[in-house]
Amino acid sequence: MQIIPAIDIKDGNCVRLKQGEMQSATVFSEDPAAMARHWLDLGAERLHLVDLNGAFAGKPKNEMAIREVVSVIGEEIPIQLGGGIRDLDTIERYLDDGITFVIIGTAAVKNPGFLHDACYAFPGHIIVGLDAREGKVATDGWSKMTGHDVVDLAKKFEDYGVEALIYTDIGRDGMLTGVNIEATAKLARELRIPVIASGGINSLKDIKELASFESEGVLGAIAGRSLYEGTLDFKAALKAAKGK
Repeated sequence: MQIIPAIDIKDGNCVRLKQGEMQSATVFSEDPAAMARHWLDLGAERLHLVDLNGAFAGKPKNEMAIREVVSVIGEEIPIQLGGGIRDLDTIERYLDDGITFVIIGTAAVKNPGFLHDACYAFPGHIIVGLDAREGKVATDGWSKMTGHDVVDLAKKFEDYGVEALIYTDIGRDGMLTGVNIEATAKLARELRIPVIASGGINSLKDIKELASFESEGVLGAIAGRSLYEGTLDFKAALKAAKGK
C-alpha cells in the first residue's frame, strides 16, 4: 500500500485546512516544489496535489506552483492533481504539463456527462474524488450535502472507466481523528477499481489497519496534516504500509 503525501496549495503556498475551511489554513511551506522534492527523497511513490483556490473558484488558480512541482519531480513518480477541474481543456493542459492523474470531484457528481467524456478522452488518467459524511456524498468544498449514496455513485463512475477512487470521510479530514477504516474497506470491497483512503490519517495504527485491506482494493492512503505536524513519521508509515 502506498503512503501518498498531500501538498495542498493556497496562494502559492503549501497549506493544510481543517475540514475544508479556507480561513483555517496553516502554512507549512512557501515552496511546494521543495516540499515535493522532500517527499520524493524520503521514498514517496506518488504525490497528491490540490489547487485549493481552484477548488473554490471552479478553475485553475495555482498553475505556476503546480508546474514547478512537476519540474522537480519529472517522471520519477506519478502526481495526481485535483481542484477546480471542470472542462476537458483543463485536463489536457495538466496532462501535457506532466500531471499523471487528474482528480474530478464536485464536477463528477454535478455533471456526470463531463466525467464520462473525460474518461473517454483520457483513458487511464482520470480519478474520481468522492467526499462523504455518513455514507452520503458532499460537493462544493463539502458545503453541500447530496442524497447520493457513496457506494451507488462509485459503482456508476467505475462503469465510466475511472482509474481509481479517492474516498474522503469529511467528518475526519484535517482533524487527526483517525481514518474511517470500516467505510473505506466497505467501499473497496464493492468496487473493482482501487480505492485511495483520505481524511483523518493520524498514526501508524491507521496505516496498519488500512494496509490489511490492500488485498481487497485499498491502493493507498493520502496523508497531510499528520505528516506536517509530526504525528506520523513518513518512513515508519512506509514500512507499516508494506507490512514491515
